Amino acid sequence: MPAPEVIIWEKLRNRQTGVKFRRQFSVYNYVLDFYAPTIKLALEIDGDSHYRDSNARSNDKKKDRALSEIGIKVLRFTNYEIMTNLDGVCNVILGEVDELKSTPS
Repeated sequence: MPAPEVIIWEKLRNRQTGVKFRRQFSVYNYVLDFYAPTIKLALEIDGDSHYRDSNARSNDKKKDRALSEIGIKVLRFTNYEIMTNLDGVCNVILGEVDELKSTPS
C-alpha cells in the first residue's frame, strides 16, 4: 500500500472508528481502497494520477455513480490531504460513520 493508505489504515483498523473497515474490497468490477460493509461506506485514496489524468477522473466519477446506485457512499481523499491534514480527514470519516450508523437502513 502507498504511504497515505498505510497511515489511514492505522486509523481504521481494529474498529477504531466504531465499524469494521476492510482493505481492497471488491464490489462488482471495482476494488475499493477501504470499505465498511455494515454502513456501506467506501473510502478512496487518490494519488496524483487521479487529478492529472482526465480519463482517471472520468473513471472515478463512473465508479462513484455505480456505487451510489447500489447504496454505497464514497468519500474521496487525496494523498496530500492525508499527509498534511490527517486530523481533518479522520474527523470527516468519523462524522460520516456516526451519521451512517444513526441512519436507519
